[in-house]
Amino acid sequence: MTTERYIRIFAGAFVLLSLGLGAPGSPLFHSVNWLWFTAFVGANLFQSAFTRFCPLDTILRKLGVAPGGVRA
Repeated sequence: MTTERYIRIFAGAFVLLSLGLGAPGSPLFHSVNWLWFTAFVGANLFQSAFTRFCPLDTILRKLGVAPGGVRA
């Protein structure tokens, strides 16, 4: 898998988990403050679309994961 796929997997998992922990109707509910984490993930995805800077991408590349690219 490439860094792009890992980033989508991590972002999706973090959003779902933090929504589960922050939404009052959820059986996983802990505190509404978890919704700030959801906002952070969304803001990071938004800014990375313009700046092409993503901390997780940097970490994954240092761990040896192949960078995402255009498929032939």
